[in-house]
Amino acid sequence: MEDTAGSNPQSLGFTEKLKSWLSWSWTYVCFIWFGMVLIMIYVLWSPLKLQETLTSASVFLNTLTPKFYVALTGTSSLISGLILIFEWWYFRKYGTSFIEQVSVSHLRPLLGGVESSKYVYSTNYNRHTIHNTTSSNNNIFLSVECKVWRNPLNLFRGAEYNRYTWVTGKEPLTYYDMNLSAQDHQTFFTGDIPQLRPEDAVMQKAWRERNPQARIRAAYQAIEMNHECAAAYVLLAEEEATTITEAERLFKKALSIGKNGFELGAIFYQCNQSGKDINLLVYIKRRLAMCARKLGRIKEAVKMMRDLMKEFPLLGMLNIHENLLEALLELQAYADVQAVLAKYDDISLPKSATICYTSALLKARAVSDKFSPEAASRRGLSTAEMNAVEAIHRAVEFNPHVPKYLLEMKSLILPPEHILKRGDSEAVAYAFFHLQHWKRAEGALNLLHCTWEGTFRIIPYPLEKGHLFYPYPGCTETADRELLPSFHEVSVYPKKELPFFILFTAGLCSFTAMLAMLTHQFPELMGVFAKAVSTSTHTSQFHYKSCCCKMCRC
Repeated sequence: MEDTAGSNPQSLGFTEKLKSWLSWSWTYVCFIWFGMVLIMIYVLWSPLKLQETLTSASVFLNTLTPKFYVALTGTSSLISGLILIFEWWYFRKYGTSFIEQVSVSHLRPLLGGVESSKYVYSTNYNRHTIHNTTSSNNNIFLSVECKVWRNPLNLFRGAEYNRYTWVTGKEPLTYYDMNLSAQDHQTFFTGDIPQLRPEDAVMQKAWRERNPQARIRAAYQAIEMNHECAAAYVLLAEEEATTITEAERLFKKALSIGKNGFELGAIFYQCNQSGKDINLLVYIKRRLAMCARKLGRIKEAVKMMRDLMKEFPLLGMLNIHENLLEALLELQAYADVQAVLAKYDDISLPKSATICYTSALLKARAVSDKFSPEAASRRGLSTAEMNAVEAIHRAVEFNPHVPKYLLEMKSLILPPEHILKRGDSEAVAYAFFHLQHWKRAEGALNLLHCTWEGTFRIIPYPLEKGHLFYPYPGCTETADRELLPSFHEVSVYPKKELPFFILFTAGLCSFTAMLAMLTHQFPELMGVFAKAVSTSTHTSQFHYKSCCCKMCRC
């Protein structure tokens, strides 16, 4: 084992050295090969009678009829057109050129380049995970995960999403998004029960129902079985209530009828950190706090969120602090917002658009009212302005889609029930609730407008590595298209540019098609043009040879 382990680094080192040498020498090999070809042509010019060959070729070209040129250009145009159609189809399906993909997959690894990315899809509780694994030159593997999380500020289906559908006739939620929510509810409320009660079995079926009316009927059926089925009242509050006030009433009823079970669940939680009842308790209290926030009782909502975070500190994965940050910003309690950020904007904790952009908002707010691009260009940025700009760059690197929504360069839609961190869905959810807070801070949006695009000059391109965060994952577009409705134009970063080979093939196809059309319409004129081109080429070669002979005599 020791000998094997000791020999591997040597073999790997030799392979890496060989690849490095090939990569370094590739440019010089091309120049050497080109020079050798020119020398060989010069040496073999007389022995192989290349001059006679060129003369005979010129005679052959002069005897060609216009029909030959029509057939030649038409065939070339057809072939290049077929290649263009195939390349375009491959690009639309896989996002890259087929020729470039073959080059990257088979030639680039031999020359010491980066291998293509591989995506592995898996599903887990309350999130959808996509692993993006990239291999670098030194065989170090970096794993970047695209997780679809429950939106901490998701709206109420009956009181908000359905009202939007009634007015516009559009469905703001995708089936994929609602299916994830159904899985969340089943796992969160009944996932740890060894033997389901009859009403729980009905509720599990209710969450799975695709038709809203079928879900509501199942909830009423569960209430008939057990009048103290809190989960059924939760479903009615979410989907049947048409106003926030009515939803709050149903949530309060669910909280009151299950009070004894919740108390037992709290004790069980303190002992085992699990339990269906405690999950339901946290869910109801959180939604009650959101109801209070929507009804204007913001201080009450802040108190409920603080109590919930204090009572259940281990449920940080629910991101209740993001609800708290939004409510504190509405109160303009910026000192309290900074205190929350000091706790959750830590290097060891996962980031979000809410964390990064709220931090940028606080720093921008301190200087934005007096910020002027002209003055800053003359005197330079002060320390506070530099901190604000760096905070904006940090936020934009984490999620580059947010600024267009904050600056109203792109229209907002209702946020989905699940978001993809660093994706367009997270940007929609953040801007939907926080745009008003940026507008309230005088000059903050102006500072954002002047500085956010500078982020992309800092981030390396192509996105093989990041600046302050992990490289931006390439799997965000796929998940966002599943989460966001079809009528919304998904924001993509970085923008997919047409590969060179598609542009080259399109140009070649267009050029040969134009030649074919001109040759068909004006055969005699194009024949004269072709002969003139061949004659000029022959003359230039003759002058080049004469000059070389004179130089040799000198």
